[in-house]
Amino acid sequence: MASELITISPIDGREVVCRPYATESHIRQTLQSAQSAQRSWKETDLAERARLLSAAVDRVVDAKPDFAQAITLQMGRPIRHAPSEIDGFAERARHMIAIAPEALRPLAAVPGSDRERFIRREPLGVTLTVAPWNYPLLTAVNSIVPALMAGNAVVLKHSDQTPLCAELMHQAFARAGLPHGLFSFLHADHATTQKLVRAPEIRFVSFTGSVRGGRAVEESASGRFIGVGLELGGNDAAYVRGDADLEPAVEALVDGAFFNAGQSCCGIQRIYVARRLYDDFVEQAAALTRRYVLGDPRERETSLGPVVRRAAAASVREVIAEAIDRGARNVVDPAYFPAAREDSAYVAPAVLTHVDHAMRVMREECFGPVVGIMPVEDDDEAITLVNDSDYGLTAAIFTRDRAAALDLGGRIQAGTIFMNRCDYLDPGLAWTGVKDSGRGVSLSRLGYEQLTQPKSFHLRVA
Repeated sequence: MASELITISPIDGREVVCRPYATESHIRQTLQSAQSAQRSWKETDLAERARLLSAAVDRVVDAKPDFAQAITLQMGRPIRHAPSEIDGFAERARHMIAIAPEALRPLAAVPGSDRERFIRREPLGVTLTVAPWNYPLLTAVNSIVPALMAGNAVVLKHSDQTPLCAELMHQAFARAGLPHGLFSFLHADHATTQKLVRAPEIRFVSFTGSVRGGRAVEESASGRFIGVGLELGGNDAAYVRGDADLEPAVEALVDGAFFNAGQSCCGIQRIYVARRLYDDFVEQAAALTRRYVLGDPRERETSLGPVVRRAAAASVREVIAEAIDRGARNVVDPAYFPAAREDSAYVAPAVLTHVDHAMRVMREECFGPVVGIMPVEDDDEAITLVNDSDYGLTAAIFTRDRAAALDLGGRIQAGTIFMNRCDYLDPGLAWTGVKDSGRGVSLSRLGYEQLTQPKSFHLRVA
């Protein structure tokens, strides 16, 4: 078993981070410190929690250049795009801080009794956030800030690909004056992470990652009777109806497919287009894709960086090649992207037509810059195909008809339905998935429910 964490940059294959994994004694000390800090924190006034966490968000924003550089170096996102993740972190964090007084307010029982009855939201204790590399701040903030606002302590275990993000976040929170031990991080391998899930100090686990990883977390938590929130990715679909505005639909969906090199759990991987618009949609999507600049993400002109690892790139190329072997056509010549090489993490974006649901690209999550496009005859065919998936994170409908979007959205098996946009998290809405996309809720008022324990009070005064 490896004793240290090593991060290899997808930019050029260099080792960019080396850290020792946490020892058993360090883990024990971290959990004990978290428990101790949480006992005092839960008694801290909500307004004071909000003040300190707002200051922590400010410190993260102050360190935007450092975070952006770390994101680009560790996972390859173009530096022109990386700073927006810090902005998204701040937006979500500040929203969750702002709604905390209402979300955590005691719930009065239905009137009808001469006794006082209400339900209070109590913190759980120490929570564990297991965050992935693809959006190292945005995935983490969904649980970290509301957990702290609710009176919990948080231990963050980040991906081995993005350890600097955990360290920078911890530094920012410490500079803001959060009590020692309240928010901490641990560098840990998979086996140690599973032990963490089983640790008696941990009372909730928030995991974002693969289906396989989610199963491992569930198995580790089995029999502990603790809450587990799982956000496990998707094979998200879009439907472009015959009445859609074509140009903005193309722009939104090409960006939804290729932003972050397609490495987004709610990125668009399948597009179904009304037959009357299909040829024009494909032509415009191909033309827009050819405008991407694939290259070194540290260069300002680069708009498409590498995928996270060479092995990941090989897997994406395999999915594309399999589809082409089965009859698909790539309408974007890889020759437009000379940086794409078989021995690297750089993958040319692929727009595949003549695809079907026997191909992996239309059935499995493919974490890379590839999208499949199919024509459909009507709404019913589109919805059948959208739902023909083991995943159900988000789905997008492009139409001018609001009533149709609501009707079709009600028939789609997904946690979030978009109209005329995609690949976005609104902190005011519940972030949740169905089927293999996971279970549980983060963000919105509902996100506070899984991070707290209801306690009922029944008071007979006289």
